[in-house]
Amino acid sequence: MALRTTREALSRIFYQRCFWLFVVLLTLIGAVSFVPASDSGRLILNVVNMFLLIATVAAVGRTTLSFVIALLLAIPAMWFQYLGLWRDDDSRLAVSWIFSGLLYFITAAYLLRYVFQPKIMTPDKLFGAAAAYLLIGVLWAYIYASVGFFYPRSYMIVGQSGRLVYADALYFSITVLTSTGFGDITPLTRPARGMCMLEQITGSLFVAILIARLSGVYPPRESYTDSQS
Repeated sequence: MALRTTREALSRIFYQRCFWLFVVLLTLIGAVSFVPASDSGRLILNVVNMFLLIATVAAVGRTTLSFVIALLLAIPAMWFQYLGLWRDDDSRLAVSWIFSGLLYFITAAYLLRYVFQPKIMTPDKLFGAAAAYLLIGVLWAYIYASVGFFYPRSYMIVGQSGRLVYADALYFSITVLTSTGFGDITPLTRPARGMCMLEQITGSLFVAILIARLSGVYPPRESYTDSQS
């Protein structure tokens, strides 16, 4: 009986689309630091990431419009990424980061709309909330990378000023989002510091609103008076 109950519980979890989204996002975030520092490695990771986001928007949005919007953002993101890596052109990479950031923003918006629907909170929505939290971290990574391109010397990395590569930007974004703050990457310019403040506020509000949403799922207990006893 216990084995059957466990199997049914696991089957309900693994068939949830947001569960798989969360797992894949977590895997991609962890894999960034281990992908070979070559043009082909970065391009492959970017292509897999873009297709993942398109599938997510199509599944969560459930409309043709959401899929078209994601496709219109993913195609130039991948194209400019390819051109930037092929020609070693930082300006094209910056354009790719902008389109990728917009795509992550649209995906997170559709996902949050699904999570915060005024309906019962399901395990799928809980994994969707966790996936949205990771999407916020990846979104700000693209923002930090773009800020580093348009405002050179915006960051001090291990004692040296320079422009963030995407892997470093993702690492920095996650530490800011979780308020870890190791101090090995420091924002120097006002735009970079402004983006850090916005991410910290967004991360804090996200957790607070999610807790409020979970609290609202369960109605308060009715008070019992002495007359009812």
